[in-house]
Amino acid sequence: MTARTPEDPPEEDGPRRPSKSERKRAAHAAQDLGEALIALRDAELEALGLPERLSEAIRAARRIGSRAAGARQRQYIGKLMREIDVEPIRAALAARSERDAMETQLFKRAESWRERLMTGGEDAIEELARLRPGLDRVEWSRRVGAARHERSAGLRTGTVGPAGRELFRALRALLG
Repeated sequence: MTARTPEDPPEEDGPRRPSKSERKRAAHAAQDLGEALIALRDAELEALGLPERLSEAIRAARRIGSRAAGARQRQYIGKLMREIDVEPIRAALAARSERDAMETQLFKRAESWRERLMTGGEDAIEELARLRPGLDRVEWSRRVGAARHERSAGLRTGTVGPAGRELFRALRALLG
């Protein structure tokens, strides 16, 4: 057996224990994930199939009004989160976030197209027809005309009437 020199790496006898900093980061990450779960609706929470104790703790956190008590409850949720495998939960929340981002993007595109159609007239309908071949131009002209008439009829600024909402729904269906 040879003597170790200071330059030699330490021998690993078994699995390395995480450092205090690593454990602390993991605890904070679990607590942050728990806070994301608190923000979910009940149906979304149930779909994750969490352990009953964790689900109850999350529901209790929603009812707490006191700031200090809420902080303690979030810490408790973080503690419960450290006892389970959080990767499926992270994946489900990431998929939900991606879905929400796509939905927001579709909403913005439909809103943008509605405004273009309302201000651009037939040129905008032609552009939409180039984007979506087979578009019924007569029907779209009717929708745009009704929405334009509704806007010029003097509805309050910033509001959209039934024809504008119908145009928006049709655009979402077309673009989605």
